[in-house]
This record gives sequence, structure tokens and C-alpha cells, in this order.
Amino acid sequence: MPTEVALLESRALRIEQMGRVDALDKVKSLVMLPDGIHVRTEDVARYFEVSTGAVRRLTDRHQEEFTENGMRVLRGSELRSFHSDMMSLWGGEEGESYPQAATQLRLFTRRTVLNVAMLLRDSDIARCVRTYLLDAEQEARAGYASLEHRVTRVESCLAGVGAALQELGPVLGRMSHRLDSLDRRLEVTHQVVGAMSVRLTGVSDDIARLDGRMDALARGLKDLNRRNRNR
Repeated sequence: MPTEVALLESRALRIEQMGRVDALDKVKSLVMLPDGIHVRTEDVARYFEVSTGAVRRLTDRHQEEFTENGMRVLRGSELRSFHSDMMSLWGGEEGESYPQAATQLRLFTRRTVLNVAMLLRDSDIARCVRTYLLDAEQEARAGYASLEHRVTRVESCLAGVGAALQELGPVLGRMSHRLDSLDRRLEVTHQVVGAMSVRLTGVSDDIARLDGRMDALARGLKDLNRRNRNR
């Protein structure tokens, strides 16, 4: 479990937490510029309740890291173009004008502001953000541990099922052998029944022929008796 000191000192740990920008609004509302994407140095200082000088010194010391996480410094035509875009979006009260920087403007994204929270030592707000990140990390780790425990239990159950199937293997093999034997016996029985059916068919034909002979013999006897009476 990482500590607050580790988060302050380790860039690798900060990179792991960089996607958790939701932590900012969990602690305090962050007021954005009209584009809803950027904030100025003054806005960052107001959020963390520190001076603008403290924010500038921090960003100067870690300029590479902040730049990688979205910090920009606008000058010249790029600055004028940005101000023009912001003025078109500005919805301030009547008489209130959009605040414009004179020569340069340092812009932060929510990701960069979170980066500030993980580096700014002398701010209660920054400490609250770090605490939220660490608590969320601990809850996530607890959730992973619980999930891993459940997976282990399932694997244990499956191992038991596997052992049971191994024990059932010989039994199933014997049952399969017996079923094959029954199938062969049934096939022999079918053959016997078929042969008996053929024989019975022959016997029926013989009986039919015998009936025909008996009828012919009976007619012959009747004719013979009739001739004897006529004499």
C-alpha cells in the first residue's frame, strides 16, 4: 500500500494515479475556463488555497512532468487566438470582462491539476486529494484481494470436481463396456427374431398349401359319394 510520502517522492506512483481526476471534485469544486478544459495558474492557486507564486515554483521545478500531463504556456499569436476563443465563450455578468494575460498564459488541464495535488506539500486541499487517492487505492486492492480469494475458492472447487471425475472414469468405462455388450446382445436377438419371422412366414405358406389340399380332398370325397349313390 503506497503512502503519501511515497506519492510525493515517486513519479512512477503518480503516473499510476494520473487517471483519477475525479478525486479533484470529490474534495472541492474546480472552476474551469469557459472551454471547460483549462484553468489558469490563478485558478489552480485558488483551488489549493495557496499563492500563485507557490504554484509557479512547483511547476518550474517539475516542468517536464507537468508538460507531459497537459500543461501549456501560450504566447504571441497562439495566446491571442486562445483569448479570442475564450471571449466568444465567455458568459460573465454585464460589465465583467474576460481576464486576459498580457504576454503569456500558463494553462492547466484537470490531469495537470491532479499532478499538482500529488506534489504540492503545503496545502490542506492537496493533502485531502492525496488521501482520497490512497483510500481509493486501498479499497481497490481490498476488492482485488476479495476477488482473488473467490477465484481461488472456485479453482479449489474445480480441482475437487476434477478429482471426482478421475474417480468416476473407471466406473464410466465399465458402464460403457456393459452398454456395448448389451448392444451386441440386442443385435443378436434382433437377428434371431428376424430368422424366426422368416420361418413363421414359411410355416404359414405350408399351412395355406395344406388347407388347399384338404379342400381338394374334401371335394373329391363328395364327388365319389355322389357317384356311388347314383349307381
